[in-house]
Amino acid sequence: MQYIMTFLWSFILVTMLNYVVSAVLGVTFDFQAGAIVSVVFAILVLAIAAVIPSEPTPDHH
Repeated sequence: MQYIMTFLWSFILVTMLNYVVSAVLGVTFDFQAGAIVSVVFAILVLAIAAVIPSEPTPDHH
């Protein structure tokens, strides 16, 4: 479920950003480019989450 939600939120946010930036710049909206970038972004987020340790650091006294 974590992977599905990561891809869903990535798709929504990157597509929305793509739409807004293309409207501000006055260029045509390219849905396919936004979808590809959102998949790359989701993979990058999942890779970073896999690298970061989830256990607390041990307390050294």
